[in-house]
Parts: sequence; C-alpha cells; structure tokens
Amino acid sequence: MQLIDRRRDRFEMFDRMDSPALNLTFNLDLPDFRPWCQEQGLAPFHVLLCAVLRATLAVENFRYRILDGEILRIDRLMPSFTVINQHNDLNFAQFEWSDDLREFVARGLAARAEASAMAELNPIYRTMTPREARDQVFITCIPWLDFTSIQHPTAALGSPDIPSIAWGKFRDAPNGRLQLPFSVQAHHGFVDGFHIHQLAQRIATELGEFMQA
Repeated sequence: MQLIDRRRDRFEMFDRMDSPALNLTFNLDLPDFRPWCQEQGLAPFHVLLCAVLRATLAVENFRYRILDGEILRIDRLMPSFTVINQHNDLNFAQFEWSDDLREFVARGLAARAEASAMAELNPIYRTMTPREARDQVFITCIPWLDFTSIQHPTAALGSPDIPSIAWGKFRDAPNGRLQLPFSVQAHHGFVDGFHIHQLAQRIATELGEFMQA
C-alpha cells in the first residue's frame, strides 16, 4: 500500500485526534444529465449514485479503511443508500454491484422498493460483519433541501474510516449545467481537501462518459 506508506505520518497525526474526520460541504457543479436520463428511461438518482461510487473507487484515497487497528484497502464496493418507508422512517437499501449502468440502476430500484416496504430496519444491516461494512460508502440523499452543512453520524468519534457522502436538491445552472449541495466526510489520515476536489471532478467525468457511450 504505497499511498499509506507515504502518508503514514499524516495518518498517525490525525488518527490520534478525538475526531480525525474531514467534513466538507460545497456546491457540486455537474453536466445536466437529467434530460439524458429521461431519454434513456433511467432514474437520475441511481445514475448519479453509480457515478459517485465509481468515482470513489477511481480516487485511490477513498479506498482505505481501518479494521481492528489495521489499515486495509478495498477493491470492491457494495452499493447502499438511504430510503424512507411508508411511515417516513429511514431505512437502508443495498444491492450487488454491476459494471453495466442499466443493470446497476435496475438493481438499485429493486433494492429501494424492497427497503422502503420494510417497517423494520433492513436485516442486511443488522447482520453485516465489520469487514463487510468496510465495502461501503455511506450514501444519503436529501432531495427536498438545498442544505449548506450536514453532520454525518459515526459509530465511534475516532473512527470515520468509511466515507459518508450526501447530496441535496438539484438546481438549474447556466450553460447546460446543474448544481447541488454535496457533502463528504472521510478520515483525514487518508483524504485531504484536494482529494475531495478530485472526487468532484471524477463524478462529472463519469456522468459525461455515461452520456457519450
């Protein structure tokens, strides 16, 4: 793990802190992919979800986790995201990855329908092992709000190793663009502000590649 060997002193500095979390909320500027989604019959949320998760794998710094005091590098992601059920209570949807965008979206829609029909917390989340949990990025969408900040929960204040990402209400921008509030939380031992900038750029690139395919 060459990256971690290079950043070992930064990791150790931040990991000793009560909270090593880096939190940034910003306006994410993207190509307006919604008309393309409508033409293709694809749900915009799930297309953006795919772009975001692909981007987190593409930016190396977002691949690192901590388990039992040891650093590990993930090579896969289990897509997951929050939904609301019939009582407007939060639940979690999860599904198997697919490299094919249409299959990814179809699996995401099926997972959303299943999780939103549950009154109880999705049993998948109650039975995941700590190692299995590391193959996630925590994703939530708050489409009703143009928020300016968010506090992501963490299981332990000193262990924000699984990145948390949230986005909010889409708004039109000039020249065929759209903007949305976007929040990233990650362990500062792995991720700096520059890497979040790289993530934002990569998300836009992924969406552009979808539309050009």
